[in-house]
Amino acid sequence: MKTNKQYDAVKAMREIREKLSEKYWKHPDLLKQEMEAIRKKYGLKVAAPKVD
Repeated sequence: MKTNKQYDAVKAMREIREKLSEKYWKHPDLLKQEMEAIRKKYGLKVAAPKVD
């Protein structure tokens, strides 16, 4: 296994996920606001839940 990686994508994603979880953990309303802004910006719709 290669030990001298120039860039570790898994490590970077873990750090990003940790940073975002700290940001939104106690502020779920902020998450909802930002997600709504993203949906509006890109014209996305919320998918209906699948029923099997």
